[in-house]
Amino acid sequence: MTERMPPRLAALETRPPLTRPAMSNERDRRGRIALTSRYVELDGRPAIPVSGELHYSRVPRSQWRERLQLMRSGGVTVVSTYVIWIHHEPVRGEPRFADGLDVAAFVRLAAEVGLDVVVRIGPWCHGEVRNGGFPHWVAEASVAHRTDDPAYLDLVRGWFDLIGRELAPLCGPDSPVIGIQVENELIDRPGHLATLVGLAREAGLAAPIWTATAWDGAELPPEVVMPVFGGYADGFWVDADAPWPSSFRAHFRFSHDWDDPGIGADLRGERADAPAAAGTAAPPRARAAASPDFPVATCELGGGMATAYHRRPLPGALDLATVANAKLGSGSNWQGYYMYAGGLNPGDGLQESLATGYPNDLPRFDYDFHAPIGAAGILAPSHAALRIQHAFLAAFGDRLAPMTSRLPERMPRADDDRSTLRWAVRSEGDAGFLFVGHHEPFDALAAVAGVRFEVALASGTALVPPSSRPPLTIPPGTVARWPLGLALGGAVVEWATASVVTVLGADRTPDPSTSAAAAVPTLVLLAEPGVPATVSVSTDVASAPLLVDARDDDGPTLHRLRDDHAELDLLILPATWADELWVLDARSGERMVLRSRSPLWLDDDALRARSDRTPHVERYDPTAGAFVGVAFDGTDSQRLPVRHTEVVRFDPNLARADFGGTPARRAAPTAYDLDRLAVRIPLEGLGSPEDGVMRTLLVEWAGDVATLEVDGRTVADRFWDGTPWLVDLDAASVHASAQVVLRILQLHPDAKIHLPPAAAARRRTHDGPLGSLDRLVGLRSTVWRAIH
Repeated sequence: MTERMPPRLAALETRPPLTRPAMSNERDRRGRIALTSRYVELDGRPAIPVSGELHYSRVPRSQWRERLQLMRSGGVTVVSTYVIWIHHEPVRGEPRFADGLDVAAFVRLAAEVGLDVVVRIGPWCHGEVRNGGFPHWVAEASVAHRTDDPAYLDLVRGWFDLIGRELAPLCGPDSPVIGIQVENELIDRPGHLATLVGLAREAGLAAPIWTATAWDGAELPPEVVMPVFGGYADGFWVDADAPWPSSFRAHFRFSHDWDDPGIGADLRGERADAPAAAGTAAPPRARAAASPDFPVATCELGGGMATAYHRRPLPGALDLATVANAKLGSGSNWQGYYMYAGGLNPGDGLQESLATGYPNDLPRFDYDFHAPIGAAGILAPSHAALRIQHAFLAAFGDRLAPMTSRLPERMPRADDDRSTLRWAVRSEGDAGFLFVGHHEPFDALAAVAGVRFEVALASGTALVPPSSRPPLTIPPGTVARWPLGLALGGAVVEWATASVVTVLGADRTPDPSTSAAAAVPTLVLLAEPGVPATVSVSTDVASAPLLVDARDDDGPTLHRLRDDHAELDLLILPATWADELWVLDARSGERMVLRSRSPLWLDDDALRARSDRTPHVERYDPTAGAFVGVAFDGTDSQRLPVRHTEVVRFDPNLARADFGGTPARRAAPTAYDLDRLAVRIPLEGLGSPEDGVMRTLLVEWAGDVATLEVDGRTVADRFWDGTPWLVDLDAASVHASAQVVLRILQLHPDAKIHLPPAAAARRRTHDGPLGSLDRLVGLRSTVWRAIH
């Protein structure tokens, strides 16, 4: 079968001309960043920023630096953060901006690490925070909240003034603050959003980009804010017994529809979980459209998902990578993730809950979000899956950003269409990238055999693979970015069936007027599982393309092309290396390709790794054409001798199926319930804080809810979803003489709770209430420094 793009029909000539909005060009001009109607410019060149959410008030200040460095090593270029009012001013007139609430220090540190910043100042933010972030005295005030009621605006003015005192000095021409978001998920009050921008400006806040969330058909004030969009693989905000909704399925398909009607729908009293009938598309509804004045920006791609008591989704790394890849192929020119780094609420009673009028109960403390960087600072598999895409954007975002997204003739017909191949192309002239995203969770897609991609480019049609080569079989789970007409080193990569990762060496777009000799570029590609990796390269229009096939021995393939027209190295890495692959960009301009299972980052351009023993890291040496070992200096760490001091016995008579709530959204057990019904497990051997050492408790368990108490005070909690619970013992202030107690509440077989498939299977196969402590491990790790 041939997968075709529709003919070009002079698409480049008919699309609207590039324009420049007043935002960032006439207002709040910065020399480094500006907007066009199609893309962001950094230092005058097209770019695709990658933003990741980290809430500084949910992460201990002592760990900010490493979390930010891990974000940067994952390819994030912008950190976004809520400034959560209830965290800062729980008591009226007593604002707190010290220690872990020092937002100005956080912004300065982000800049020091090499990240720009977007601050999301509310005043209402949601973020699974009690009252949406309003302090109690604001939530209970006799005002019309989230409107232009003068009494409400007086409260907001005071809040913005507080933020302005902290951040206005950091909003100058060289500021790392490149964006400010007002409000969140406000869909029908454009005038109020404009008012909020004005109040923020009065408080001294300024940035080249002002944003507001645009999903669910949001009405936004034109030219005042740039619309930003979202897309989650799954969500806790649907009912426990609901099937996987259409609003999530849609994000696994390439599309030019940027809306997500499910985000925040439950807070508006709407159904977010109504599935489309078999054989039909989702019902028609008003959609949020991309603005012709601004680039398409996705600020809330799911970096994971929070856990509610009634529904505990668990998007996998492949799920998250598929959604992100689909947005890129569909034309996103800003990739933003919520969350990218998880954390813990800074106190009790700060979470969203049924008791405070929300439709969901969230954990009292846990906000791990199953993010690429978890609440304990440990990397999830999604960090690797996403950083490969981000490396591609760092290397080729300047080429991709101006390219038009086009969709194929044959698209999935409906939610239940599992056989139609999912793909798209972004192209400009004779160059482009072919995106494949043939994956969907829960409902396995079918392999598609006999595939050739036919793409009309400016001067002809590209056929991948050509008729002289066997057609492809695209297996389910394929997530790819294949080059078309990619010019490098005097050669042109006509096509490849391996994903572009990065390029090393020479300037990607050298100045043809210079005669200075440049280093030979190395194009790094990653093979796809189950797809033969082939690269077709041309160096002269009069000669036939050279075909390079990756070998099948599970090792890298290097081909060095040298002739009178071109010099180019092609490095094809095996698909099995995907989880270990890192691309780090030093401030000096050097780009490194490394292979490591240990977390890596650059600190002042010096390579660092976190590990409990000497890390095994290999770095690609373009001169040698091989990966070579990196030597490290550091100290091995022994595991903590953690143990429980009493026999763990679960009494099935203490299990309860119901703690209240609504029929579809049950309430979580209270602290009183846990004290009476959960098994109490005293722990020893957790040690005390040590300089330069990170202590983590790994708990493998099964049940309903678990908590950790230190000297009688609950400091962490978790709703069970089948995954291990990782607890940051340093953040929990655990020391050798502390009384530490783990509590596990059993899960009743009749409790109306939606679990991920693996956890649900364990629950089904267990007779009676489920409660188990399977394993305890105390981990210690240190930072290792590469020896030059």
